[in-house]
Amino acid sequence: MQEPILRKLFLAFIQVHILHHAKKKPIYGSWMIEELKRHGYNISAGTLYPIFHNLKKDGLLTVENIAVNGKIRKYYSITEKGIFILNKANEKIVELKAETNESD
Repeated sequence: MQEPILRKLFLAFIQVHILHHAKKKPIYGSWMIEELKRHGYNISAGTLYPIFHNLKKDGLLTVENIAVNGKIRKYYSITEKGIFILNKANEKIVELKAETNESD
């Protein structure tokens, strides 16, 4: 079982991944699950969709329902606020990476 602190950290990293990809193009759940797998995150739809919901509730994503092969698929896109937050997160990631790579 994964350590609770690692789960919290990884959930934050997953949110950054989502915002990053939603900035490039609209994304949807099953695609994002596969993309996250490529990075070593094995999450279920039951974990991902609440993250999407919270990012939308916080004004970082918008959602558009689009019919694909007779089914409705939710596509998520980043908002201006989401871009701002992503940029701030990236600044902190760069700073943290530089600090943690320093020799003691």
